Amino acid sequence: MSALPLPGLRVLDLSKVLAGPLCAQYLGDMGADVIKVETPGQGDETRHWPPFREAGQDRTGAVFISANRNKRSLALDLNSEQGRGVVYRLAKWADIAIASFGPGVAERLGVDAATLRTCNPRLICCDISGFGSVGPMRNGKGYDVILQSFTGMLSITGERNGPPVRSPFSPVDQATGLHALIGILAALYRRERTGQGGIVEASLFDTATGFLGYFLQSFWERGTEPEKPGSGHESLCPYQVFDTADKPLILGVANDSLWKRFCVLAGLNHVADDPSYRTNADRVLHRENTVALVSAALATRPRDVWLRELDQAGIPSSPLHTLGEFSEHPHTRASGMTFDYVHPALGTLRGVAQPLRFDGERTALRRPPPLHGEHSEEILAELGYSRDEIETLEHSGAITPHSTGGIRSRP
Repeated sequence: MSALPLPGLRVLDLSKVLAGPLCAQYLGDMGADVIKVETPGQGDETRHWPPFREAGQDRTGAVFISANRNKRSLALDLNSEQGRGVVYRLAKWADIAIASFGPGVAERLGVDAATLRTCNPRLICCDISGFGSVGPMRNGKGYDVILQSFTGMLSITGERNGPPVRSPFSPVDQATGLHALIGILAALYRRERTGQGGIVEASLFDTATGFLGYFLQSFWERGTEPEKPGSGHESLCPYQVFDTADKPLILGVANDSLWKRFCVLAGLNHVADDPSYRTNADRVLHRENTVALVSAALATRPRDVWLRELDQAGIPSSPLHTLGEFSEHPHTRASGMTFDYVHPALGTLRGVAQPLRFDGERTALRRPPPLHGEHSEEILAELGYSRDEIETLEHSGAITPHSTGGIRSRP
């Protein structure tokens, strides 16, 4: 890009796993200088999650690779007084600090938002937690699947009368990172007016509850629990997966105009204006019969024939792609949402871009995902530590310099 949106912004990333790292990665994508603080030895635990990219002696988990580009890595022991001293100096340097410690951990370590903001009143601290800071569950530990269960998400996923099905792409974690990003950007805008930083809170509980907005609204109005919709939608019909003569497809008849067009295409003119099917509300009320009519019609021809004709008629539809089919689709490649790059230690990798364009362009990869402690000495030197002071920190174990492997400790 000719002009990144956030050049010169400085981010202290104390988070781990997915929500916080994804938030920090997007700030890095937009031009921020992001320093990721990791524990010595282990580092971010997603470095250890399979599958791995292995190249020579370097081995790094795919989840880590996906959420940590455009960052520098500092391996720092926050349990040590010397390590905390480094963090306080980083807090003075930073515009933003992102943390996702368990309940009470940041306070015990002395790196909580209130403490960090005494170092720098302009600092914007973003705290990411499982259940938020208010309520009887505030000390509960939260993971994506825990919040999918706690908030009732698992009660509405899967096929009717089937077992609960977890949404496997960790939507609660990922969207919490996006909500954190929204809050941080708003706090930056406020700081431009007031000169003061502040504290932004994002939690998996809040995110999961927000996701359920229209489901909860429907539940409150209806007064009964919804049936599991499978691939369908409780408020729309026909709007789900259907079998054709050979392969399944997804059909999205989201309004009555599309229904009339579909009826013409599928030879269902005789039911287009039938009182049982005329409006979407009628079709939802008579869902079983509607689905049976559409299923019988679609079963008469192959999928690709239907997809071509549905597209020509302007009726939303899609094949059920695998990840491999999707990643190699011409539109995916042309969109720039996936890209190839060379990591100096891990070889050629593919990544998923930030899902935005600025002035028609994607944000660029400026730094590949870092190896553990790769930039420890570089960062300390920038903070004003002398060579002797850096060596003292190394000998005390407060910092770990770059090791030879993505998840291996220094011998």
